[in-house]
Amino acid sequence: MNILDFKFPYFYSQKEIFELLNSSPQGISQEEAIQRLSLYGYNEIEEERRIPVLKLLLSQFLNILVLILLLASLISLYLGEKIEALAIISIILIAGLLGFLQEYQAERSLKALKKLILPFTRVIRNGKTVEIPVREVVPGDIVILEAGDKVPADARLIEASDLAVDEAILTGESYPVEKSIAPLLEEDLPPHRQTNMVFMGTSVLRGKAKAIVTSTGKKTEFGKIALLLQKVEERKTLLQVNLERASKQLGFYIVILAFGIGSIGILKGHPLSEMFLWSVALAVAMIPEALPAVTTISLALGVKRMALKKALIRRLSAVETLGSVTIICSDKTGTLTKNEMTVKRIYCDDVELEITGVGYEPKGEILPTKDNFDLSSETLQLLLTNALLCNHAELLYNPDENHWYIKGDPTEGALIVLGAKAGLKKEALMRKYPLIYEIPFSSERMKMTTVHSMENQWIVFSKGALEKILEASRFLLLNLEIHPLTEELKEKIHLKAQEFYEKGFRVLAMGYKTIPRDSSLEKVEEDLIFLGFVGMIDPAREEVKEAIRHCYTAGIKPIMITGDHKITATAIGKEIGLYKGGLILTGEDLRRLKEDDLQKKVTEVEIFARVLPEDKLKIVRALQRQGQVVAMTGDGVNDAPALKQADIGIAMGITGTEVAKEASEMVLLEENFVTIVKAIEEGRTIFANIRKFLVYLLTGNLATVLALTIALILDFPLPLTALQILFINLLMDGTPAIALGVEPPEPGIMKRAPRSPKEGILDRDSILFIASMGSFIALLILTLYYFYLQKNPHLANSVFFAGIITFRLVNALNCRSLRESFFKLGFFSNKWLILALGTSFLLMQAVMYSPLSEIFSLNPLGWKDWLLLLLIASFILIVDEIKKNFFQRN
Repeated sequence: MNILDFKFPYFYSQKEIFELLNSSPQGISQEEAIQRLSLYGYNEIEEERRIPVLKLLLSQFLNILVLILLLASLISLYLGEKIEALAIISIILIAGLLGFLQEYQAERSLKALKKLILPFTRVIRNGKTVEIPVREVVPGDIVILEAGDKVPADARLIEASDLAVDEAILTGESYPVEKSIAPLLEEDLPPHRQTNMVFMGTSVLRGKAKAIVTSTGKKTEFGKIALLLQKVEERKTLLQVNLERASKQLGFYIVILAFGIGSIGILKGHPLSEMFLWSVALAVAMIPEALPAVTTISLALGVKRMALKKALIRRLSAVETLGSVTIICSDKTGTLTKNEMTVKRIYCDDVELEITGVGYEPKGEILPTKDNFDLSSETLQLLLTNALLCNHAELLYNPDENHWYIKGDPTEGALIVLGAKAGLKKEALMRKYPLIYEIPFSSERMKMTTVHSMENQWIVFSKGALEKILEASRFLLLNLEIHPLTEELKEKIHLKAQEFYEKGFRVLAMGYKTIPRDSSLEKVEEDLIFLGFVGMIDPAREEVKEAIRHCYTAGIKPIMITGDHKITATAIGKEIGLYKGGLILTGEDLRRLKEDDLQKKVTEVEIFARVLPEDKLKIVRALQRQGQVVAMTGDGVNDAPALKQADIGIAMGITGTEVAKEASEMVLLEENFVTIVKAIEEGRTIFANIRKFLVYLLTGNLATVLALTIALILDFPLPLTALQILFINLLMDGTPAIALGVEPPEPGIMKRAPRSPKEGILDRDSILFIASMGSFIALLILTLYYFYLQKNPHLANSVFFAGIITFRLVNALNCRSLRESFFKLGFFSNKWLILALGTSFLLMQAVMYSPLSEIFSLNPLGWKDWLLLLLIASFILIVDEIKKNFFQRN
């Protein structure tokens, strides 16, 4: 029987499903997986068809102006103007080919970005847990699911503990669906009634499970409705839409202007056919039709640079938003701190114990502060056993790097290391006390509970926030005796915990109880016996202090949002320079505040402590109503709404759930606050670079149009032919513009205030520069042209041609920064631009000093002509340097 021939996988028992899928609880072998992958294909849904290459190429020539120009060239060819007409057609073909290559490269860049965000899942193969790309999952694989995971394929549950799944994306129903492993004895059940199945694309809300894959790719329920959930959105960004709209509007005015100039030429006595061809060529050259493609390439290259800096952009629109961020709401653990939790204190039996050693290396001792304290104390041993059994983390060693590391939650990892320092091993304890039942940790409950078999009874271990464990406890184990947990004892425990908080420790409390075998587990977390608590600390990252300083300099306010205690958060906040004496609100404070009151106070808050994931959404909305552009970090399922609401949602790449990643714009491959600041700097740089090449193109275009218009009005001979105009367009719209798109960050870019999201692609300074420098270049080239008309008329046209190209290339150096001196930036700091300018200059030389000069109606210039031309070109750089120096001083 073919593996996928059976219709109702929910109908069969576990034994039957294993037989049908030719698998086992140990999973399939790697060799079998490869065979099945070739047989059933990748676990993905086919993408919509891309635009065929030929259609993309032909689209470059379907512009109405290009078609008019081609028609005019063919008419010229028919009338006998063969050489110029053929040359114009060649230029159009080359420009179309370059446009095609730019758009093709942009499409390939977007496709490459997709490959960067391949989701992964855990499966059992050959009896071992391995992590593989979701697309490589095959029927028969055993997948491991936990809260926050995306289900990678349709699968039949074989193990499930308190499993609830969000199937809204499939069924439209928003309530959690409880799951079990029992077979269902009805046929043709709809997906929402298949309670022993999990489906591709749905999200695990709580619990954990193992499931055997029954369908992949287009055979899944998800595939049947042809949705591709895990993909980079390819909608055009706001920036790209604005640029396209600006290009079209600009194009409309340029066409009117070009034909207006042509009409002036006809009135001045120039032949109609010549001016028609000339006007169309001018319009084609002046419209910056390459802008959208060049923008996409610049965005994509910037995203690749960010990936190298460990920040993965999932949506291109995030790049332009990054430059406008005014608030970073950051988690504390792992982002502001090292995420290497270390237990430093234990409190039990009314004694404080000190633990030596740091990090995950299991070296250290437990040292009592009382000389007569017995380390074999029942309370201490139960507390340590609790720490190890109520725990999912693993302590692992990498011999190649001589490095101990944690697989799992860092807080639980710290407890594993604590147990190892006491000579206890989790594996041995798990064999001695097998797991019977578990209630997983969630940020709402703030605790985790496990039930284990112990001789003739069951033992319940619970760990979590001090308030939650005390709330669930009725007794206290103290010096081998169980005492009622009175309010007086609770107060004493709180006072000791307060001492821990003031030292910056995170407090994790523990309780236990024993119950008869086969007891009801409905109230398993009630009437606990309180054991004590541990104090652990996650040291602040050294590099974060500098990053926080950069934020304040850049006009960005960092806000800490943590589930930790207010005092612990304050201690870390002071250490890293984030807390400067502003407001600190707890989750309870937040929930008590009315919406209007929160909105008034929210910008004054520096730390939010003891918050729940749903509080984050409230914080983001309050900040946005104040006009702030908010970046928010998160890693859990319940962080997803806040991540989606934030202007920039930032998910954790290592500890983050697939749901959080799906809701985010950016994923941190290195969970470090510094990475966020680097990404913002890169975002500012990318936007600045797009502005630079737009300024460069528009300044040159304005200079050319102004010079040609004034020459016509003053009855000068036409400075450029249609062919020369198109060649200049070919040089200017290509490599120099793209090279400006990879300009390194300007000095002081993180000392400027964030850009307003309402600000257009061109700000006031850019528009002033385009107008002033464009006019200045036009004045210089016209003066030079007039000089040669008087002195050496046969070289005037060649001087105008060489001059306008040279002046525009020199102006590219000005456009590297509208604020900073070119000399401060460094001549070779953007080698690509130097290469692009050099190549463009050499191509101009090739046209002027080769047989092509006859086709282009050019005469070679002598060294004196070049000396004069370069001397005048230097004024473009000098004048701009004087202006920059003046504004820097003032």
